Amino acid sequence: MNKFLYIAVLLLAVSCSGDFNQPLEPTEAPYVEGEILVKFSTDVAEMIDVAAAEGTSVTRSGDIDVDGVLKAIGTCSVERVFPMDAATEAQTVESGLNLWYVVRFDRSKCSTADVARRFAALGKVQVVDVNRNIKRAYTGKATPLSKSRLEQAQTTRATVSDPLLAAQWNLINNGDQFIKDGVVKSVKDADVQCAAAWERTTGDSSVVVAVLDEGIFIDHPDLKANIWVNEDEIDDNNTDADNNGYKGDIHGYNFVHNSGHIVSNNALDSGHGTHVAGVIAAVNNNGEGISSIAGGNGGADSGVKIMVCQIFSGNTATSILSTVRAIKYAADNGAVVLQCSWGYISPKANAYDWGESYFNTKDEWIAGSPLEREAIEYFTHYAGSANGAIEGGIAVFAGGNESAPAAGFPGAADEYISVAATAADFTPAVYTNYGPGTTISAPGGDQDYYFEYVDQDHRYGEVGCILSTLPYHVAESGYGYMEGTSMACPHVSGVVALGISYATQLRRHFKASELQKLLVDTAVPIDSYMTGKKSYCRYVADIGPIQPMQMNLSDFRGQMGAGQINAEAFLAAIADGAGAEMVFPNIYIALGGSVAVNPARYFVGGDSLTYTVTASDSSLVEITAADGKIVFCGLKSGSTKATIKASNGKSFDFTVTVRRGANDNGWL
Repeated sequence: MNKFLYIAVLLLAVSCSGDFNQPLEPTEAPYVEGEILVKFSTDVAEMIDVAAAEGTSVTRSGDIDVDGVLKAIGTCSVERVFPMDAATEAQTVESGLNLWYVVRFDRSKCSTADVARRFAALGKVQVVDVNRNIKRAYTGKATPLSKSRLEQAQTTRATVSDPLLAAQWNLINNGDQFIKDGVVKSVKDADVQCAAAWERTTGDSSVVVAVLDEGIFIDHPDLKANIWVNEDEIDDNNTDADNNGYKGDIHGYNFVHNSGHIVSNNALDSGHGTHVAGVIAAVNNNGEGISSIAGGNGGADSGVKIMVCQIFSGNTATSILSTVRAIKYAADNGAVVLQCSWGYISPKANAYDWGESYFNTKDEWIAGSPLEREAIEYFTHYAGSANGAIEGGIAVFAGGNESAPAAGFPGAADEYISVAATAADFTPAVYTNYGPGTTISAPGGDQDYYFEYVDQDHRYGEVGCILSTLPYHVAESGYGYMEGTSMACPHVSGVVALGISYATQLRRHFKASELQKLLVDTAVPIDSYMTGKKSYCRYVADIGPIQPMQMNLSDFRGQMGAGQINAEAFLAAIADGAGAEMVFPNIYIALGGSVAVNPARYFVGGDSLTYTVTASDSSLVEITAADGKIVFCGLKSGSTKATIKASNGKSFDFTVTVRRGANDNGWL
């Protein structure tokens, strides 16, 4: 089998106001020259790791054939793609991601394509991949909400703590927001059904969503409380206190600049990452700006957390290397939802407007982007916990904005979720991809459809679009509008996070695939709205309403995935006996070491209960309580049965094992 098949450019599948059909053509080489990504055999990888452990720059592998190629191409360095993290190394080895290396070489001696062919011919090389450049597919910025409009909303709020919620038809749609001259372009409940879902849960702080996007404005007053904090790190970009391979990763990591410093104020940034984060987890009930899907209720420990995985910055092209590192980082550091408003051009996109598609089928994508595929599979398999609400992770992708009858990859692969975009009346947004590969639909905004509603108080790029948070350099008010499948995508990520929060609250355990199926099965059918024609004005934000067009809605019947996402139905299905009861885990302790466990995580209403723990062999383990946790200290090697009983009468039996070299995940 050919180990080197495709060289491709990744375009971010987003749509900001006024530019959703204006792709950004790549201005650089499609891949990074002077670098190649190689998956070596186990024995070669072990030799490279031994050399790296000696603290010197590695330029040779110890294998005669591999070293022959390394010498010929003028190798500068051989480095693991994924840095060593002792806490997750066992699963990294199990997945095979430890075998991937980036080889840097003298680009004046050989081209990347030539080096790829040389490595692909070696028996000790499993797979070869290029480090593709990744460019965003948009150039514009959001449409800002004026500061005066924000101030007006602040003064007129009556019963809602978040003053801009009334403008968020995507969250609560009463069917009365887009009516003019007897024409109605809104349908009651053509939203994500937040209001009813919030009666069950508003989001749990133990649930983490990794946002792979531009940098997020982490100090935004409507976001700050819901930004993930790495408690094991310290605020120093020059140290790696938690030894996970990333220095200073307090709130995530900037994979563009290889730094713990998140950048959201580059003059060329659109604010996209901040906007996405706001849809998912802007702080609810805090008297500030907007509401969000899973932003909590304003109280402590409510609201899911946003992990910042920055893969774009300004106009700088990022790469596959940065993206796959971000994906694995998310899984290894506690994220259970991967929010990805990016993807390859649809295989059915108009080549004149968008260029040629690189991957027409799932098999082509797997063969042509092997490292990316393995990284996403790592997330979906290893994120979460066998003892928590979700085992595995859920990856959510934007379906694409090329008006094409097929979703783009990676999201189009059936293991993941690919999201199409709708307007406020359940009709497809005029730019959305649809058809094969589409999993589900969600509100994404549709400015070209709502052009008639622009007046002296509103602008193109605003009416009918999605309102969310923005950095101040993009919008003085800190809020503004965007649209696209990249806006539909975080609606799904937010609902998934809300569902995991509810499972946590109910102490129910799910495989990621089980939750994903529930999400699809509870979608609202929308085919009944696919009749007649939909009129719109293309490029209205750029040229005004002078290019009227129509789309046949019948073309979309059965093509928008399972239907529109429904948070309330999803949560109801979780409550209706789905999944399995969460159980207290078996404990593994190193001899002379200790493990602390929060028992409240495993009992419904656990924070209000007290606990008694007994072990059959008390000479093997010492059990104490401290700061609301149960601490197990290993006294001698062996195993013993144990029981934990809560004050409400509920109990679990489990096993405590003490052994040299153990940690809380098993044996090292």
